Amino acid sequence: MISTVTTSTVSTVTTAALAGSLGLIAILMLLALLIQKEIFSVSDSPKFKAWGRILNVGIVPLGIAFVLIVTTRMLEVFG
Repeated sequence: MISTVTTSTVSTVTTAALAGSLGLIAILMLLALLIQKEIFSVSDSPKFKAWGRILNVGIVPLGIAFVLIVTTRMLEVFG
């Protein structure tokens, strides 16, 4: 019985830590892509402007993930 509870507790803590780490990685990746997009959009080169538009492919899903992460964190704090 104690072995099962301990295993379950370790599994839950590990899963929560992994989810937090993935959330942090997603937010940092979103920040990096937004910085790159801003740098590319300032350039006069059409090639760099095209790269700035292409970055939206990664920015949009990470932006949605960011909103979900913030919403769940706020629900944990206020709920």
